[in-house]
Amino acid sequence: MADITHSTTSGPRSAVEGPFTRFLRATEIDTRLLGMIAALLVIWIGFHFYTGGLFLTPRNLWNLSVQTTEIAVLATGMVLVIVTRNIDLSIGSILGFVAMIMGVVQAKFLPQYLGFDNSFTWVITLICGLLVGTAIGLFQGVIIAFMGVPSFIVTLGGFLAWRGLAWYVTSGQTVAPLDTTFRIMGGGAEGAIGATWSWIIGAVACVLIVVSIIGSRHQRRRFNFPRRPLWAEYFLSVLGCALVLGAIWVSTIYYWPPAIAKRYAEANNITVPEGGLMIPYGIAVPVLIAILVGIVMTFIATRLRFGRYVFAIGGNPEAAELAGIKTRWVTVRIFALMGFLAAVAAAISTARLNAAANSQGTTYELYTIAAAVIGGTSLAGGTGTIAGAMLGALVMQSLQSGMGLANVDTPIQNVVVGAVLVIAVWLDTVYRSRAK
Repeated sequence: MADITHSTTSGPRSAVEGPFTRFLRATEIDTRLLGMIAALLVIWIGFHFYTGGLFLTPRNLWNLSVQTTEIAVLATGMVLVIVTRNIDLSIGSILGFVAMIMGVVQAKFLPQYLGFDNSFTWVITLICGLLVGTAIGLFQGVIIAFMGVPSFIVTLGGFLAWRGLAWYVTSGQTVAPLDTTFRIMGGGAEGAIGATWSWIIGAVACVLIVVSIIGSRHQRRRFNFPRRPLWAEYFLSVLGCALVLGAIWVSTIYYWPPAIAKRYAEANNITVPEGGLMIPYGIAVPVLIAILVGIVMTFIATRLRFGRYVFAIGGNPEAAELAGIKTRWVTVRIFALMGFLAAVAAAISTARLNAAANSQGTTYELYTIAAAVIGGTSLAGGTGTIAGAMLGALVMQSLQSGMGLANVDTPIQNVVVGAVLVIAVWLDTVYRSRAK
C-alpha cells in the first residue's frame, strides 16, 4: 500500500484530468514518443493497403529492420551533436571513406599476408575502420572546439573532402568481394542468428525489461521519489515484453529462399523434405548491432557524467562553462564518438552490399538529421533522446520502403522526405512554444 500512496496520479490534480491524461501521467509515457508511434502505425497500415498487402509481410518487415540499422546507428550520435547546438554534415562522406578503407584492407592489403578469408581478416578490418572513423571525428572536433570554426563549416568541408578522398582511394573503382565472416555484419541468410537464438535473446530481453522496471521502482523508493502505480508498472512490463516477443515472432516466420536453403542442405549433407527446407532467418546481426549501440548510447547519455555535460552544454553553454565543465573537450569527444559510429555504420553498409563503393553514404547526413529531429531532438539544443532518434530512423526508412513498394519515383520520394523534415521541425517549434 505504501507504493500506491506515492503514485504519480494521486492528489486533487488528477481528479480534473481526463482518463487518457491520467493514464499518460501514471505510465509516464512521453507524448511525443507516443505520437511518433501513432504516425508509424499510420504509415505502415496506409502503405499496406496502398501496396495491396505487400508492406506488412514478414519479408518486408525483416528487410525494413535491416535497412534501418545504418541510419539508426548514425542517429544515436547525431542526437548528442544537435543537443550541443552543433551539426555534422560530413557523416555520409566519412561513412563512404571508411567503407573504402575497410574494403581495400580486407580485399587487397591483408590477402597478401594472411590469404583470403583468414579468421583474423574481419577483426583487423573492423579495427582499422573504427580507428580511421574516430580519428576523422577527433580531427573535426578539435577544429570546431579549439579553432573556433563553426561546426556547420567544418563538417560541410568534410562533406566535400572525405567524399573526394573516398574516390581517390581506388580511383572510383568498387572493391569486391569481401571477407566471408565480415559479411555476416550485413545480414542476409548467413547474417541472421536463427529462431532458437532469437527466442533466447527475446526471453533475456523480457527479463531485463522487468528487472529494469523493478530496479527503477526501488530506486525511487530509496530516494523517496514519486512512484508509478502498480498497475502502470505491470502494464509497461507486459507492453515491453509483448513488443519484443512480437518482433521475434515476425523474424522467425520469414524463411530462407528455397535456392539458398537447398545449397545449404547440400553443403551440410541435409536431406531436403518434400515441402522444402524451412529455415527461419531470426534476428539479423546488423539489427543486434544497432540495438546494442542504442543501449550503450542511452547509457552514455543518461547515466554517465559525459552525458550530463552534453545536455548541460546544450541547455546553456555559458552556464556550463562557468560551472567548470570543459566544454571544448566535451565537443571533441562528441565528434570523435560521431566518427566512431560512422565507422560502425560503414561496416554494416559494406557488409550488406558485399562491396565497398565511394558512393556509399550519399545523403545519409540528411536522413540522419531528419531521423534525430523527427525523434524529438530540438535543433535549438538541450533536448533529445536516443530511443526517439532510432524510432525516427524507422519512420524515415518506412517512408522510403513504402514508396519503393508503391513504385514512387525517386524525386517524389525526396520531396516527401523534405516535407516530413520541415513538418517535424515545425511541430518541434510548436511544442517548445507551448511548453514555455
